[in-house]
Amino acid sequence: MASRTRRHGPAKGAPDGSRRRRVPMRLLLPSLVLVALMAMLMLRGYVHSEILADYRVRPAAANDKVPQEILKGGPVIDTRDGSASTLRVPDNSVVLTFDDGPDPEWTPKVLDALKRNEAHAVFFITGTMASRYPDLVQRMVDEGHEIGLHTFNHPDLSYQSKKRIDWELSQNQLALAGAVGIRSSLFRPPYSSKSVNMDNNSWPVTEYIGSRGYITIVNDTDSEDWRKPGVDQIIRNSTPKPGQGAIVLMHDSGGDRHQTVQALDKLIPQLKGKGYEFQNLTEALSAPSAHTEVTGLELWKGKAWVFLVDASDNITAILVVGLAAIGSLVIGRFGLMLLLSAIHARRTRRRDFVWGPNAPVTEPASVLVPAYNEAKCIESTVRSLMRSEYPIEIIVIDDGSSDGTARIVEGLGLPNVRVIRQLNAGKPAALNRGLANARYDLIVMMDGDTVFEPSTVRELVQPFADPRVGAVAGNAKVGNKDTLIGAWQHIEYVMGFNLDRRMYDVLQCMPTIPGAVGAFRRSALERVGGMSDDTLAEDTDITMAIHRDGWRVVYAEKARAWTEAPESVQQLWSQRYRWSYGTMQAIWKHRRALVDRGPSGRFGRVGLPLVSLFMVLAPLLAPLIDVFLIYGLVFGPTEKTILAWFGVLAIQAACAAYAFVLDRERLTPLISLPLQQILYRQLMYVVLLQSWITALTGGRLRWQKLRRKGGVSAPPTVPTQRRQVMDERPVR
Repeated sequence: MASRTRRHGPAKGAPDGSRRRRVPMRLLLPSLVLVALMAMLMLRGYVHSEILADYRVRPAAANDKVPQEILKGGPVIDTRDGSASTLRVPDNSVVLTFDDGPDPEWTPKVLDALKRNEAHAVFFITGTMASRYPDLVQRMVDEGHEIGLHTFNHPDLSYQSKKRIDWELSQNQLALAGAVGIRSSLFRPPYSSKSVNMDNNSWPVTEYIGSRGYITIVNDTDSEDWRKPGVDQIIRNSTPKPGQGAIVLMHDSGGDRHQTVQALDKLIPQLKGKGYEFQNLTEALSAPSAHTEVTGLELWKGKAWVFLVDASDNITAILVVGLAAIGSLVIGRFGLMLLLSAIHARRTRRRDFVWGPNAPVTEPASVLVPAYNEAKCIESTVRSLMRSEYPIEIIVIDDGSSDGTARIVEGLGLPNVRVIRQLNAGKPAALNRGLANARYDLIVMMDGDTVFEPSTVRELVQPFADPRVGAVAGNAKVGNKDTLIGAWQHIEYVMGFNLDRRMYDVLQCMPTIPGAVGAFRRSALERVGGMSDDTLAEDTDITMAIHRDGWRVVYAEKARAWTEAPESVQQLWSQRYRWSYGTMQAIWKHRRALVDRGPSGRFGRVGLPLVSLFMVLAPLLAPLIDVFLIYGLVFGPTEKTILAWFGVLAIQAACAAYAFVLDRERLTPLISLPLQQILYRQLMYVVLLQSWITALTGGRLRWQKLRRKGGVSAPPTVPTQRRQVMDERPVR
């Protein structure tokens, strides 16, 4: 039911009278959220070496182009002024160097060992690790250690272009600036070894690194701790020749480093006992510090970088928790639906099943048909009611239509059909007007675009044989399911709505009587004050109110109604936006049920949480499955990601197939289920996100009228020759 809307004039400021095209807020805000989310995931993938990582390692090559003074020189290589020179560490001096960190587990233990033994060292950090653990870099500096660069992503630079090398260096410096506010002039290439092992591939890189202002540090003593050869062997590998100085290569990251930590506690005291000193590099060489303070814009860029990296990790962690939550919700919901719907079907399909002691129900019913501009559908709706096998009166409440809806009904001249006209006041007001004019105590409500089967009203009122039943939900079905959007909604109606209603029936907390097909006991409606316009989901609102008043609300699967579902994305958007926002309004309106006693409290503590989880929270989190699918496909592990996604799809397909079999529907539409999960769910996500934004910002949403085509003129069970032809085309 919709309120009439006004046409707006040309946008102000448009000289030609045309309206400026702006991105609708409903698209802009969700798009911004999605872009921000993907940016955070991309940043995380980048910092975790899942993007732009290159794990190739070039094999050894000839060294005929490497100067002899380099091959025979020391591990400190300086090519900054265009010439090549090397330095060695003075005798009786050891410079411990650690690569690949900082690591959150092993770097603190290495630092503890160095502190216990009063030794300084050089840590060649990677930008990826420094960005994630800046506090450890700060500790290194605070405790007197020196920092060197080890690239950002740890690639073999001999494979990389000069542009990529510059990028690796600048990003490494950015991370260092953000962590401790300094730059470093020390650099160690990944996969480097001793000077004597320099070859024709690595030497040009060393020359270029020097031209960028860096001193290259290799080693002359390799502990080979990465092999985990044992503590004693690491000590032997790390011990320099008697009296000579050495730069020792070790690692504080890249795997289990407990042998390295244990070796330090033995190696340092042993060598100190022989007169060795453990200093950082510039201390050992009596050179100026390799650290330069960073200030101004460069410092703030570094701090912003570290902040964003931290934010991306935190957001990703939250998203992982959300993914686990949605996985649990999806599986839990499917499990509940399958179990409880089976119980419901078994119970209601028994041959001896009766709804209550007063069965069968035979007293007449009043059918209320609120209508606003339903000229294309109203004749089919009324004629379907005229074929009813149950005694009814039909009341069409024309809510200020401007298309002659009331005249069409009056022109039919059908017996037992009354038309009530009123100024446009909305669907709740129209239903209350119909209720006031109804003759009977059993009230059936339907939409003006819906058609009933001959048995629908009879099946719908039978649950009133139980005096505890105050309302009954019918089985709403999509009549125009021959389009892709229609097929997707058909799957949603059969799988989502009707399985849900079976589940809620068993749990005695049905949240919604569908506006397309529902029945009420007059006394139940009157006790809760009739239909309310407090929310945009008046059907959910009234259902919750009836629950709280102590009535039972049940589902009658045989009471089938065929409704015209939206046929365009825009129309579908408008409908679901109203439903989502209206459901939130209804939940908020009835929030006191959470603390009430009696039937109201039972519904509040069972029904409201389930509705909030399954109808509000779960759809909002559901796109995380697809976000992580894309992330996994791009960054890996691809196979596990694909298997996980298809596993979820298989569960949904099994649940959908069960629902279709239970509803005696053909399985053919399920062919489009994968596409529905990829596209349709994203649309519903954006709609729900927009509803959240509207709710949180206090916005109000007006009734929106859907454009009908009159595409459902008779139920599929009615013989073809009895179907009407609308809009000069046959209706299928």
